[in-house]
Amino acid sequence: MDHIKTATLNGVATIEIARPEKKNALTQAMYQAMSDAINAAVLDPAVRAVLITGQPGLFTSGNDLEDFMQRPPQGADSPVFRFMQALVGCDKPVIAAVTGAAIGIGTTMLLHCDLVYVSDEARLAMPFASLGLVPEFASSLVLPQLMGHVRAAEKLMLGEPFTGAAAVDCGIANAVLPSAEVVPHARRMAERFNALPPGAVRDTKKLMRAPQRQAVLQTIATEGEIFGARLRSPEAMEAFQAFFQKRKPDFSKF
Repeated sequence: MDHIKTATLNGVATIEIARPEKKNALTQAMYQAMSDAINAAVLDPAVRAVLITGQPGLFTSGNDLEDFMQRPPQGADSPVFRFMQALVGCDKPVIAAVTGAAIGIGTTMLLHCDLVYVSDEARLAMPFASLGLVPEFASSLVLPQLMGHVRAAEKLMLGEPFTGAAAVDCGIANAVLPSAEVVPHARRMAERFNALPPGAVRDTKKLMRAPQRQAVLQTIATEGEIFGARLRSPEAMEAFQAFFQKRKPDFSKF
């Protein structure tokens, strides 16, 4: 079954995460499909903007932990890092329609989108530390810059979930909308780029992203190395075992 649905309509390339039976959890194959879709959109002159969305009431629950443990990322050429590189490298506007829960990379990918619209039912969270891991997708760099160290610490160190309204307040999202209006509104905003000069839009995005580009790529690489090492740590083993056994992890022995 195709868990990433793609379509191009009226200048907008839509990438839809469509695995509701698994809470839109992302596998390596899904990361590869999203990466391919972004790269194809960049090369297609008919595409003026990219729209990333999920299912009603659900954006993505983040990594599929079972797939993740069976096929952990192996270096910079693994599908998850290809997806990160594709999103960071996309020179066209990327719009996200966050239709519900956005966990882990479901939140960190928003930092690399240009316009973000969230449902009033959305819950965002980055529970990396609670899984014995570290932040990814340059979130350890971008989040403290966006919202200051102390608010970023709540999100990244404590893993505190937050609402769509809080995402707007701290600069992750543009607006909160009723759930049924998120995707139509995001699509309307994406279609506005059809009436704008595409070269000027691309150059504007490039200028806005340029000062941080190298730092973002370097942070992705550094986080990835530590993340990979932590995946094999006793803390992560305990966290994952507890998750699969549906119990509370015990970190008292560490």
